[in-house]
Amino acid sequence: MAIRFVEIHPATEAELLNTEWVVLENDGKQPFQTRGCGVTVSMRGQTKRSVLGVIDPGFLLAPGEKVRMLTGSPGKEGEGEPPPETDGIKNYYLLLPKTYLRGAGTTLTMTLRGMPVCKVEHDPAAPQGVVVKAG
Repeated sequence: MAIRFVEIHPATEAELLNTEWVVLENDGKQPFQTRGCGVTVSMRGQTKRSVLGVIDPGFLLAPGEKVRMLTGSPGKEGEGEPPPETDGIKNYYLLLPKTYLRGAGTTLTMTLRGMPVCKVEHDPAAPQGVVVKAG
């Protein structure tokens, strides 16, 4: 499967949940259904992972398509203004109660039936906020 995280954007303020997001891209040749996928968060070097939740009902990600997964909820003014759905990137709300990014070294993993599908590490200084592995 060619699903990958291509952007990590931390919240501008802790209570502004809709300003924290990740962008997921399908750079494969087949559609990918996210329903039932889990998302976990951990810190670099730690084995303990916190489950953020299971994506349900999920969405179908066509080849070449991207989706922005926002931490908050739609329509809640106190959670901040979500980014506009431009460049063909739609917003999907995770409905989480608080932010989960903890700065450099935060690692996100998407799983399907317990198996890792994709993984990314956050680097606030890197372009798009993701660590780019050499090679």
